[in-house]
Amino acid sequence: MESAALELRDLARRFGALTAVEGLSLTIPKGELFGLVGPDGAGKTTTLRMLAGILGPSAGDALVAGHSIRTAPEAVKSRIAYMSQRFGLYGDLTVRENLDFYADLFEVPPRERAARLERLLAFSNLAAFETRLADKLSGGMKQKLGLACALIHRPEIVLLDEPTNGVDPVSRRDFWRILYEMLKDGVTIVMTTAYLDEAERCHRVGLMHRGRLLALDTPERVKGLMPGQLVEIAVSDPVHARAAVAAVAGATGVTAFGQRLHVAVEEIGRDLPAVVAALTAAGVQVGEPRRIVPSLEDVFIAVIQAARGAGDGRAA
Repeated sequence: MESAALELRDLARRFGALTAVEGLSLTIPKGELFGLVGPDGAGKTTTLRMLAGILGPSAGDALVAGHSIRTAPEAVKSRIAYMSQRFGLYGDLTVRENLDFYADLFEVPPRERAARLERLLAFSNLAAFETRLADKLSGGMKQKLGLACALIHRPEIVLLDEPTNGVDPVSRRDFWRILYEMLKDGVTIVMTTAYLDEAERCHRVGLMHRGRLLALDTPERVKGLMPGQLVEIAVSDPVHARAAVAAVAGATGVTAFGQRLHVAVEEIGRDLPAVVAALTAAGVQVGEPRRIVPSLEDVFIAVIQAARGAGDGRAA
């Protein structure tokens, strides 16, 4: 596909007896913001490391900007930016010196360097801090500097491994503003995230579990995978309430969110009275139930629970 930025073809990676990624196949078009979502150990980071040409696949292949990660990993590296969870900033260098270092590393031509550095400093809101040591930056500012360094050679594709993990809400907002500006320039972005609200901002998401892709579509369509109907109920004791609801025949899933339960039922009119009765019998105080639209987090939990319930005979 000429319009494809990445094509994964039965991509797999094994570490001895452990299969970290298995049979991963998908196509990501140019200019898309694609989110890879899954619990710890799902294979997200391993997938990105293979796409970056850092880790060789055990089977299958992927074309990144038209180059095979199996036969031409070095050609891949010049077309991408890869930002790991611990990006290699140098704490004893200033913001500007870090950018200069990566400009040297990527052999940015001297005639283009000044303009690129100025744009990236403005782009990341770091212009006022260019003489500050990287070690003296906040966590969010370090992430923005890491991204600026990764973008110094104007990559076609950007791979981000949980880029906002542990970052404060204001810095997360700034980071997303930068990502949207990149999309306007036609850059393709593939990111992993632990924040389901962030995944909802992606054009498409892939839900991974135990190295396999369980769902792949737009966030809205993925939400349609939630079976039955979803009800939110405020409860006095979430632990006992969850156990009581789990025993109700018509309840297909229950998840606690603070003092509220999200309960999936096959049919509200038939099953909700049984749920409320079970909670009351367990001595749990119950608020007024209300039907809600499933969030991506609700769907994610339901899909993962279904996969675990089905069992695939593999270690977690």
